[in-house]
Amino acid sequence: MSQAMRKITSLASKSKTTVIFINQLRDKIGNSYGPSETTTGGRALKFFASLRLDIRRTESLKIGDKIIGNSVKVKVAKNKLAPPFQISEFDIIYGEGISKELELISLGEKFKIVEKTGAWYSYKDNKLGQGFDNARKYLVENPIVSKEIEDTILGQTLPHRMVQPPAEETAPPKKEKASKRSQN
Repeated sequence: MSQAMRKITSLASKSKTTVIFINQLRDKIGNSYGPSETTTGGRALKFFASLRLDIRRTESLKIGDKIIGNSVKVKVAKNKLAPPFQISEFDIIYGEGISKELELISLGEKFKIVEKTGAWYSYKDNKLGQGFDNARKYLVENPIVSKEIEDTILGQTLPHRMVQPPAEETAPPKKEKASKRSQN
């Protein structure tokens, strides 16, 4: 595995290709300390990886009795590209992928941008819908409202992302060179 990983990482780097390995957890038998789970494939895969994510389902998303997706929790186990050990939680809807609209509703509620009154969600004067799914559908059908909520959330969480008016450009004063003769 180690020899193959050396070749793969070299070729992937030269061709600017991302290689994704999917692995599974196994229980360590007779383990008395440390983590009780390990990934298969030896140590080479762990060593050569630039980014390792631990993805776990936290709950199923349901409408009535029908399961429409999963809530997942992602932990960054290793990261050579950015700070490691970050944790993220998001929803994945079957057939759609990661639901941006559900994130906007939950983050909007967290930052008091989206109001929840009983089962109703609202933004400013707009009623988004009764229940999470109806509010999500409203945001899918109204991308302008969705973008407005997103910009407001980003403005509160990442103030440096806000559009700043360009500063007036002033040319620095020119320095005159003094000749050696004039100094004497």
